Amino acid sequence: MKTITRKEFSLSIVVEELMDGAGAIMLKDVFSPERIERIAQTLEAETDEAIDTGSHFNQNDQDPLLQRRVWFTRLVELDPDIASLVEEPMIFQSMQAFLGKEFVMGSMCASRIMPGYGGQEPHIDYPYWDFYRNETFPTRTNSSFPLNAQAIILIDEFTEENGATALAPGSQKDLRYPNKNDDFFGKCIRLTGKPGDVVLFFGAAWHCAMPNQSEAGRIGILVEFLPKFVTPIEDLMKDLDANYLKGTTPEMQQLLGMKYPWPSTPPHPPLQ
Repeated sequence: MKTITRKEFSLSIVVEELMDGAGAIMLKDVFSPERIERIAQTLEAETDEAIDTGSHFNQNDQDPLLQRRVWFTRLVELDPDIASLVEEPMIFQSMQAFLGKEFVMGSMCASRIMPGYGGQEPHIDYPYWDFYRNETFPTRTNSSFPLNAQAIILIDEFTEENGATALAPGSQKDLRYPNKNDDFFGKCIRLTGKPGDVVLFFGAAWHCAMPNQSEAGRIGILVEFLPKFVTPIEDLMKDLDANYLKGTTPEMQQLLGMKYPWPSTPPHPPLQ
């Protein structure tokens, strides 16, 4: 997986790596230590209690209590600055280049993986997440153009010991759901990094959270991005405070789909 700094940042590099490279790229030191530490304290307090918060792709019945999630509406309630992380230009501009200038956000949550968590099954992400039923998708559906991108904003350090995400490099190039014969765990790399780093990856790449064998929890903020025409999996507008919506930036309005209403009438093309 290629790693680049803010100084080295290039949209062409990001798109090339996600489409034709490993399927993932690491952006180093995107957020300041002070900002990340403040957010970490907020999320640690919020996830102290062991309750089922909507975990998925787990390998046993206990793991939903060990993968503690805080969804978008609650993140806004806790601290709007957490939600605004996705407006960072390196992330936002990368998604415009990858998914189209009017891309939207499909989901956002903080995920705290607790000690003893057993890890996920290898999978691909929405809208491909049930591609094992490929007969339900249009004929010749493939990954030559992307319908998804993911971001992991590292709040804690991601290490192999604490279950850093595993990803099979290059697996996004041939769109299909991974199976037991693919030797995923023999091929995968680990998306390790420091607090404040960001991993961008194409959700068609096989990946999964790994077991946390450390003695501490690990927090990452997981974000799904979609082209403007794909229905988000999370109702991001549900229960959002009206005052928050009034004060959102143009970037957040786009992410929430406020600039691409549905149902709607076709836009008028420019006169030639």
